[in-house]
Amino acid sequence: MVVYLLGRWATSDSPLIVYCAHDAIHAEKVLRDFEKRTGIRVAIRFDTEATKSLGLVELLVREKDAPRCDVFWNNELLGTLDLAERGILEPYQGAGFARMPTAFKDSAGRWVGFAARLRVLICRDGVADAEPAVRLNRGVLALPDASRMAIAKPLYGTTLTHYSVLWYTWGGARLQAWHRDWRQRGVRELNGNAAVKDAVAGGVCDFGFTDTDDFFDAKDAGKPVAMLPVRLENGATICIPNTVAIIHGTKRVAEARKLVDFLLSEDTELALANSKSRQVPLGPVPAERLPAEVRELVEWAKEGVDLTPLGPARAACLAWLKAEYLR
Repeated sequence: MVVYLLGRWATSDSPLIVYCAHDAIHAEKVLRDFEKRTGIRVAIRFDTEATKSLGLVELLVREKDAPRCDVFWNNELLGTLDLAERGILEPYQGAGFARMPTAFKDSAGRWVGFAARLRVLICRDGVADAEPAVRLNRGVLALPDASRMAIAKPLYGTTLTHYSVLWYTWGGARLQAWHRDWRQRGVRELNGNAAVKDAVAGGVCDFGFTDTDDFFDAKDAGKPVAMLPVRLENGATICIPNTVAIIHGTKRVAEARKLVDFLLSEDTELALANSKSRQVPLGPVPAERLPAEVRELVEWAKEGVDLTPLGPARAACLAWLKAEYLR
C-alpha cells in the first residue's frame, strides 16, 4: 500500500520519510525491497503525473525551515540542482557516491544521479524514418499542421528539463519563438508524458516528445510505435538521471544514508534496468545482465549533453513558462 504522508512523526522509531517523483509503480517496489532488507520502515509521498517533479521540489523549498522529508528521490536533475543551491540538501559521500561517474554526481556529495531515462520522439510505426520525424527530432518544426504532434506541458518534469536544455543551447528568444510557433500551429499540449504516449499509441497523434519509460509502456502493450532519441543540433542526446539526496535537518541521518547507498547500488540499477521502465544504469554493471533494449540506450546515454550547468537556464525558463501558463 502506498503511504501518502500527511504529517511528520517525531518519535525515534518513526519511518524514514521519502518524497519521490519517480513513478510509483516502479519506485514503490524498490523502496519496499529496501524495507525488507534493512528493517527500516519507509513512508512515501509521491507527486502527481501532471506536476512531476516540480511539485515536490517547490514543497521542499517551502519546508526548508521545518523539513518533513528525510530523503528526496527525484526523477530528474535540474530541480535537485536548485535545492542544492538553496542549501536544502545534506552532503554525503558513501559507497553509492563512489560507484557513480563524476559526470552524474555533485562534487560536494549533495546529490547523486542513477538509473537514467532519455528524451525520445515517439512515433506511429512506419513514420519514424520519414523526413518530418528526423527534422522534428532536431527541433525543426516540419509539420504545417502540428495537431498531429503532442508534448507535455513544459512547466513540469522532464519536459521542463527538455525546454531548459533548449533555452541553454538556443537562447531564450529562439526557444520562445519556437514555442509560440508550435502553439499557433496547433500542437497538442497534454498533462504529462504518459498522456503524450497514449495520444501517439492510440493514433490521435503521429509524433510526441516523451521519455523512454513511457515509450516502452506503449510497446509492451502491443501498440504500433517506434522511437528516436531526441538530439540537439550538435547530435547530443538528452539523458536524464534520477537523483537522490538527503534533506538538510533530517533526524534520521544513518537510515537516510543507508537508503541513498541502496538506491545507488548495482542491485537497484539492475532492478530498474530489468523493470518495465528500462532505466539506464549509470554506474558499472555487467552488460550481459542488461536487456538488449537497455544496452542500446546505454550507447545513446553516452552522447548525453551535460546537464549540470543548466541551473540558471532552468530558473529563467521556468519563470517564463509560469508567466505563460499560470496567469
